[in-house]
Amino acid sequence: MGSLTTLASGLEPLCRIITPVGMLGYGFDESDIKDALEYSLISKTPTAIILDSGSTDSGPMKLALGTMTCPRASYERDLRKLVTIVTKYRLPVIIGSAGGDGSNGHVRELVDIIKEIMASSSNNAAQLKVLAIYSEIDGTTVLERLRMGNISGCGPYFDIIVGGRSYDPAPYVAFSAYHAFNQSYRPVLSLDSHILGGFTHMGKIMECGGLCATPKSPSSQAMIYRDGTFDVGPLLPGAVCTPASVAAHTLYEKSRPDQLHGPGGYIDLSSSTYSLLSDNCSVRVSGTTFHSSKGSGSCYTVKLEGAKVIGYRTIFIGSFVDPILISQLHSLLERVKAYVAQQHAHIAEKWELGFHIYGYDEANKAVHAKNVFVVAEALAETQVTATSVASSARVGCVHGPYQGQKATSGNFGFGLGGKGEIETGLCAEFSIYHLMNLEDGEEDATEILHVNQSKQKKLFSFEALLIGAGERVQRRHPDVDTIDRLEDVHLCPTPANVVPEIVHPITPMPQTVGEAAKVIRSKNAGPYEITFDIIFNSKDTYDRVKNSGLLRPQLIAELYDLSLDNIVYCGFFDQALAFKATIPRMRNGRPAASGGFMEDDVHGSQKYLPLMNLKLGGK
Repeated sequence: MGSLTTLASGLEPLCRIITPVGMLGYGFDESDIKDALEYSLISKTPTAIILDSGSTDSGPMKLALGTMTCPRASYERDLRKLVTIVTKYRLPVIIGSAGGDGSNGHVRELVDIIKEIMASSSNNAAQLKVLAIYSEIDGTTVLERLRMGNISGCGPYFDIIVGGRSYDPAPYVAFSAYHAFNQSYRPVLSLDSHILGGFTHMGKIMECGGLCATPKSPSSQAMIYRDGTFDVGPLLPGAVCTPASVAAHTLYEKSRPDQLHGPGGYIDLSSSTYSLLSDNCSVRVSGTTFHSSKGSGSCYTVKLEGAKVIGYRTIFIGSFVDPILISQLHSLLERVKAYVAQQHAHIAEKWELGFHIYGYDEANKAVHAKNVFVVAEALAETQVTATSVASSARVGCVHGPYQGQKATSGNFGFGLGGKGEIETGLCAEFSIYHLMNLEDGEEDATEILHVNQSKQKKLFSFEALLIGAGERVQRRHPDVDTIDRLEDVHLCPTPANVVPEIVHPITPMPQTVGEAAKVIRSKNAGPYEITFDIIFNSKDTYDRVKNSGLLRPQLIAELYDLSLDNIVYCGFFDQALAFKATIPRMRNGRPAASGGFMEDDVHGSQKYLPLMNLKLGGK
């Protein structure tokens, strides 16, 4: 983003945000963001490091069992780097949805890690102010709101904020709004709809790091302007953002591309514009509008997430290679299930058994891989029974007879990892994914000033902690020698050695959707939906496919064995040269949540193949 573009537009910089990685705990390379950090030392524009730490993408286990997305050691590694950035560059750090689920316990866990880091010899000369924000809602309150029909399906100066469960763009909106209010605290919904729309849209893009770039990258940064316009660019050398790649990221993980719903309302992207800047690697976005639910007479809502334990699980894994057996694989597995039921006829508790089969073409049994891989899952009320069921099923796979059998020593190759059966422990499934209506003012958090106050009935709260025994780290204040414009400064770093993007040659006349697409993907849009995005290679190709009438709700329903009224969304998105379709997540012909028993694609990222193989002009 060069100076000419900035000066010509007359835009007033408001704040700047650096996101080193899309998820705390995944690891990041400090060198990727070094130039952006160094620039903060000479810029008057307030800058923050903001990153997400939570998601329901990986299923219900975190909510049900209190586990974290990453091992504690991964959070220690990333937080050690972030504490170093705070003390060296004197920039604030904001973290949302601590530990994956954003529970109060995981907020405290990350705060404890910061305490351990600050107690080390390398940091004992400094002191940080850490705000811990707690977002768990008392179960009694939830039950009261449920009985009332109000639940439906669906601060001060600081150095570090460790937030509980939050809407992914929320930390980005909060920092931007704080500076829009001239570093004071006022209701976010009092912002102009275009300004709040821009802040929220920026947060939606930035919370995934550099996924809006080509090639996709771990880190990104944004310059936010006072009118809600923002510029976004990658920090990985050699990566670029384009108008199409940024617009396309608006589709990511969402049911539809033009409206993105969140707490307090939704953003309307139907009039958003995306312009390439003079550095040829960053993009300016404007025109997004926020529609407040209160403004339309509805309540402010928050999402409730919960999960429950449904039993214990044991698995076994292995493979079949005999072509005679593979040609009748399903009939063999049905006999295995019958054998297991007969062996457990004396068991009163409930149990289930299922098989994941890889490398087998049901439509053409004569064509298959040389090795068909199987993962079997057993679910029961106790671990003992789950393991017994799995063991009997494995014996049936090894020794079960079949027509034309010649290999009599054993049917099934097993023993990977030295185990016959693998006990995976408790199995969970989502049980709560609803919206709760709030009363006026309940969306605000109150500070915990003393022990008794923490027991008051407030939905959300925070506390301020001074961590470290050394001298208080002081926020850097820009002086007259710093700059407040971006003359001769670009969002994108100087190109360096980087893994080059794999460029697939564009077929002059693509014959399949896969050949016509630059990006084709599937992804969960919450626990209950799968969404598909196809971003096309060129406008000519996009127009050709759009005008052909090939991609329509009837086709999506046919490809994924659904009724037409099951289609959640199906349509084209001109700004990104893209097509999007969203369907309910199904398992065994019934709606299902991600994770749980017999889940084999919790992210939903492997469901796009039927679309990829579609022939243009027909199936």
